[in-house]
Amino acid sequence: IRRSNWYGWLHDKVKSEGLFEEVKCENFPDPYDAKREVWLPFMEKDLQADSEAVIVGHSSGAEAAMRYAETHKVHGIVLVSACHTDLGDAGERASGYYPPSGGDWKWDDIRENCGYIVQFHSKDDHLVPVSEGRHVAEQLKSEYHELDGHSHFFDPFDKLLEVLRAKQADPSSEAGGGTAPQDKVQAGFPRGKVGDRQRVSVA
Repeated sequence: IRRSNWYGWLHDKVKSEGLFEEVKCENFPDPYDAKREVWLPFMEKDLQADSEAVIVGHSSGAEAAMRYAETHKVHGIVLVSACHTDLGDAGERASGYYPPSGGDWKWDDIRENCGYIVQFHSKDDHLVPVSEGRHVAEQLKSEYHELDGHSHFFDPFDKLLEVLRAKQADPSSEAGGGTAPQDKVQAGFPRGKVGDRQRVSVA
């Protein structure tokens, strides 16, 4: 996982800066199908994502972070290229995250269980249309950052690190450029610590 996309970059950055006491960036089981029935227990038992954890989830990891937060309290979630439908893809449908087979999204529970929720989406994402991210942001009332030219976020992007720094300093802060579609949120990379916050995790 550390050789994929920006995961290793973020792991090394937050660790070298001491943003978190513990940083977890580990290979997930079932990496290709990313099934909910496999990933969520892994996040709970192996990553030990609890009320002190910040989960940073990319693509399928974002959906996993949202479903996890429906039933678990976490310090925060950071969603990169999140979607709320299976996009008409049979493989995505089989993963178990999406309605109708995966059940309706419990937006209220996610908001209630997260100290903060931050989102990133690129206008030119060719895999997850920006309309998907906007819908998620509207439902979660997240701090939403819509960027240009990042496609599906395959490369490191400094805004992510900037936001994590800001949230560790003050969880209620909004790093420049973010918008909360409605009221201010108190709201996840799979685990880390700054101050009294122990873990950050990347999914």
